[in-house]
Amino acid sequence: MDEARPTSGAAAHGLVPLFPPGLQAIYGECRRLYPEQANPLQVTAIVKYWLGGPDPLDYISMYRNMGCAAQDVQEHWHYVSFGLSDLYGDNRVHEFTGADGPSGFGFELTFRLKREVGETAPPTWPAELMQGLARYVFQSENTFCSGDHVSWHSPLDNSESRIQHMLLTEDPQMHPIQTPFGSVSFLQIVGVCTEELQAAQQWNGQGILELMRGIRVAGGPWLITDMRRGETIFDIDPHLQQERVDQGIETEGSNLSGVSAKCVWDDLSRPPEDEEDSRSICIGSQPRRLSDKDTEQIRETLRKGLEFNSKPALPPITSQKQGHERPQVQQHNRKDSLESDSSAAIVPHELVRTRQLESVHLKFNQESGTLLPLCLRGRLLHGRHFTYKSIHGDTAITFVSTGVEGAFATEEHPYAAHGPWLQILLTEEFVEQMLGDIQELNTREETKLPKEYSWPEKKLKISVLPDAVFDNPLQ
Repeated sequence: MDEARPTSGAAAHGLVPLFPPGLQAIYGECRRLYPEQANPLQVTAIVKYWLGGPDPLDYISMYRNMGCAAQDVQEHWHYVSFGLSDLYGDNRVHEFTGADGPSGFGFELTFRLKREVGETAPPTWPAELMQGLARYVFQSENTFCSGDHVSWHSPLDNSESRIQHMLLTEDPQMHPIQTPFGSVSFLQIVGVCTEELQAAQQWNGQGILELMRGIRVAGGPWLITDMRRGETIFDIDPHLQQERVDQGIETEGSNLSGVSAKCVWDDLSRPPEDEEDSRSICIGSQPRRLSDKDTEQIRETLRKGLEFNSKPALPPITSQKQGHERPQVQQHNRKDSLESDSSAAIVPHELVRTRQLESVHLKFNQESGTLLPLCLRGRLLHGRHFTYKSIHGDTAITFVSTGVEGAFATEEHPYAAHGPWLQILLTEEFVEQMLGDIQELNTREETKLPKEYSWPEKKLKISVLPDAVFDNPLQ
């Protein structure tokens, strides 16, 4: 943040005579929970977002929550954001669309952090974490929902903690509210370990959150984050992986339908120098990009024909730290993330036709490659689909099963491309074969790269390559 500093309560922003109704509504819900803390400490963005500042959240209030002995809930700090919803109703930040729909993005963030012994004031680092998530929402217009996960790949408090990722759920105490500018719900950030994030990806976020609620040190009923937690829920109870997670994947599959990724695909049935090379389809000297009509087709297909309790692939969050990338977020969206943000010249729709391919080569980085078993086992074997959306440009790879309607890949032509969007249709028998062949990708350990898997009879090859291959445009 520009300069985050604690301020105190309503008097701090000098708007008592003309208290913004959206702000007042959220304060009202906070006062319901904390009537004795009328003037909580606040972290304030010195230059407000609507005045050109970098931080979308006007305020983050910090409350001391005494917990609940009857439910074995420990004492903690409770953080509440102000700014993802419409606080003012005058279009300075959010477009006012009436009181019947969501206010702004329709939610605010909360966070519950275990209070350490002797701690007299709440740490302020969670405020920067919440600002980082808010910046992502504002920049991408992708909204969060309960059960979503965020791959952060760094300790949330910049320490040596194992808590390096997040899940999102409904706040257990704060009720959804109705403001003059629309409805607002409260989504709580829950810090998780890498193994817990991976289990949420393989199965679903709500299932993992429910397991964490049953373990006090992992969060307990109110899912309080303890940055000093050194054990995962699977270390604490080894039976959870096999008896709950693996069984859940087997019976329910995964509700993760796509991720942002480092990936590329090649059409092996035509020479690399061909004008219509899959990665850079050229007309004259300009690379071919998805047109508006193509983009809408992808969105409609994913929304309708490929919709099986699914969520779309999303772009990455980028940290404010130099050179560090937050690679994956998964949630619902207000603007579909498959929309191209490229400013390159748009090619007329009739020039981008669906092509059947004879042979394809798929390339993924390690993190994306480790999700292939999830794609096959948790999605395709349950009659669903899974999409890798490249973080570099418009490339997308969608795996579909024979039960998915609306796909342009068919059993007769299992590899089909529409511009840079590739669909691959896999039969259940082939999926089972592939799962056996790529079994090593299920391991949590780093595998030596590159790795190559080939099915000559199916004319399919998959390579798992180092990140540098995708980061270097000449590769």
